[in-house]
Amino acid sequence: MDKFKGALIVGALRLFALLPWRAVQAVGTGIGWLMWKLPNRSREVVRINLSKCFPELDAAERERLVGRSLMDIGKTLTESACAWIWPAQKSIDLVREVEGLDVLKDALASGKGVVGITSHLGNWEVLNHFYCSQCKPIIFYRPPKLKAVDDLLRKQRVQLGNRVAASTKEGILSVIKEVRKGGSVGIPADPEPAESAGIFVPFCATQALTSKFVPNMLAGGKAVGVFLHAMRLPDGSGYKVVLEAAPEAMYSEDTATSAAAMSQVVEKYVRAYPSQYMWTMKRFKKRPAGEERWY
Repeated sequence: MDKFKGALIVGALRLFALLPWRAVQAVGTGIGWLMWKLPNRSREVVRINLSKCFPELDAAERERLVGRSLMDIGKTLTESACAWIWPAQKSIDLVREVEGLDVLKDALASGKGVVGITSHLGNWEVLNHFYCSQCKPIIFYRPPKLKAVDDLLRKQRVQLGNRVAASTKEGILSVIKEVRKGGSVGIPADPEPAESAGIFVPFCATQALTSKFVPNMLAGGKAVGVFLHAMRLPDGSGYKVVLEAAPEAMYSEDTATSAAAMSQVVEKYVRAYPSQYMWTMKRFKKRPAGEERWY
């Protein structure tokens, strides 16, 4: 059954990739609109997350953001299908604006390992191709459950001579070794870790269990951190990639200080582009002691 499901999903991704770009976005918008209007668990997760993270919004404003978020998530799905199927350069050509590229160039020239830090904001699959066009990093990721999909992603995400590492013990070790020898890696900052591997820090009006992985790699200046995001442009023509140096606090030997600084940068971008964040993630499943679960 899993083999059949995998083949079906890969086939659907290939169909999306055959569509003209505007049709890709229109279909994605339609998928997101249906997710907003029809009862489903993803919509409820978005509503819960936004109610906790944006308490300052009134009910009507928040519901409009729910709709925009789901439509952006639909677009991310269909756009990512293209990034997974197309030649990498075709996706890179959709990057219309780049801000802060010198930050990455300086980091790569520093002689230290470079940790590219991103989150589930905008289109991280297009960002992957852009980042890999600038260097040859190891990209850290959580493998999908279906083997056919995982096989496709492993193949498509390494088109530019980079490597990928699954979120396993072996993958973690390969990322650490790469940074120690002066190489570059790409890591999402926002997947919820195991409690033993994370720490609660502020994020969008709440507390979020946040991984210690990146803070531990940067501690004491052992590596250089660079934030990278690819946000969808308002006219739908493509993306703007924004790069920013990790703040000084992220190099602290105190994990709580570093993790909080990392979370603060991610929050800044999420608040600037709130509908482009993947609010369907159960990002806040684990709660501080004594607090009720959200989902």
